[in-house]
Amino acid sequence: MTLPSLVDAGPAQPCPEPFSLVAHVLAPAASTPDRIALAVVGPTGAERWSYARLAAAVGGTAAGLAARGLAPGDRVLLRLGNSAAFPVAFLGAVAAGCLPVPTSAQLTASEAGRIAAMVAPALIIADPGVALPDPPGCPVLPAAELDAFRSLPPAPPRLGPAGRPAYIVTTSGTSGQPRAVVHAHRAVWARRMMWAGWYGLTAADRLLHAGAFNWTYTLGTGLMDPWAAGATALIPAAGVTPAQLPLLLARFEATLLAAAPGVYRQMLKAGPLPALPALRHGLSAGEKMPEATHAAWRAATGRPVFEAFGMSECSTFLSGSPSRPAPAGAVGYAQPGRRIAVLGPDGAPVPRGSPGVLAVGRDDPGLFLGYLGQEEETAARFRAAWFVTGDLAVMADDGAVTHLGRDDDMMNAGGYRVAPGEVETALATHPAIVELAAAEVRVRSGTGIIAAFYVAAEALDEEELSCFAAERLARYKQPRLWVRMAALPRGPTGKVLRRALRETWQAEARHDPA
Repeated sequence: MTLPSLVDAGPAQPCPEPFSLVAHVLAPAASTPDRIALAVVGPTGAERWSYARLAAAVGGTAAGLAARGLAPGDRVLLRLGNSAAFPVAFLGAVAAGCLPVPTSAQLTASEAGRIAAMVAPALIIADPGVALPDPPGCPVLPAAELDAFRSLPPAPPRLGPAGRPAYIVTTSGTSGQPRAVVHAHRAVWARRMMWAGWYGLTAADRLLHAGAFNWTYTLGTGLMDPWAAGATALIPAAGVTPAQLPLLLARFEATLLAAAPGVYRQMLKAGPLPALPALRHGLSAGEKMPEATHAAWRAATGRPVFEAFGMSECSTFLSGSPSRPAPAGAVGYAQPGRRIAVLGPDGAPVPRGSPGVLAVGRDDPGLFLGYLGQEEETAARFRAAWFVTGDLAVMADDGAVTHLGRDDDMMNAGGYRVAPGEVETALATHPAIVELAAAEVRVRSGTGIIAAFYVAAEALDEEELSCFAAERLARYKQPRLWVRMAALPRGPTGKVLRRALRETWQAEARHDPA
């Protein structure tokens, strides 16, 4: 008898009540105040923060924000670079009862402006040189003034219902307009399911995360999880390149490495890796790691990499782990405490081995509260007892899940989800472009890149096109490939067939003798 594609990995441990994300994350400050919580590491040394120093800075920041008149529920837009100011501001805002909105420092003024218009911040905290919305629309607090808050008498984190809003992250919607994903305080408690289900995390670990502070992958896996476990978080300083990471792993005795697949490839490409006796294994998320990269990393280090799959609305919920490695090609198993399914068109689980749409139980404690100001869009993602992800998948007999791609046209750029419409809107104003479509294509290494397929009277200079894109899009959203077309393929209703663009280009690339 074929089993349905449904896995109930046991009930999640209930979140304590009352609860505070900040109190949970910084609890080790009471028991191990002198232990190093954070080290921002670089070739010349490290900036170290003990748990006591971190807790004091967060509490002082909460007091400073309250003194400026911010009230619980106010939104705070973070426009900060890769420094310790980012997590201090994030946690300080949460401790004050505000909702921080982390954003990438790479965003242009127009991109930051769209997010600001959506979340209506009461305050923007900004580093010099980071683009601001124009006009900002609210007061701007320079990072230098934020630093002064750290010496204030600390305000204790506010306790309350675990299901109340705590922070907002933004993600691209299929229409090209960003969405504001509202998460509850309980989201950080739910992340404990990853500790055994993915990381193998303990208080003795030193976890180096290769991403920027603002990335939700870094905020969760790189910072909040190690701190909640009493471990040490290692974050590369601004300007550190992937080629420098292996030496930092060795020098600072990292026991775990977390990065996107592209970072692993760049480290391997940079040359022979040093001995890494302290490293137990690597962690990867954001996009599927090619099997060739898995094999090359294991050959170079003797260590495995465990992958996880998730999304902005629920973080990761499928993964391989040291205790249960995923089979080749699969992203992993349901983490302990998760309930997942692969659904058919009727909303029921399909038989195992049959493709369908991946779904997460709507009672998952890590699931988001909703899209800010988009009630209909929020409701559309739920189907009976499930939150429907929009990702196609197939479940094996043993419960391992293989990701088959999106059921829409969303692109994945180095782990960031990017909507084609956002890229197309930004580039459609080019005076020589008649029409344009963006799609993710796979190059020979198996890596996905953003391609821009355009119609114009003549072939355009690619350097000029790249400069035009750089003025309007964050780097990770910019096309890496420009393809001139006589016309864009369209369906009967006139909709651009992005899948046809992708498949045609990839078929031609495979047969290109060059």
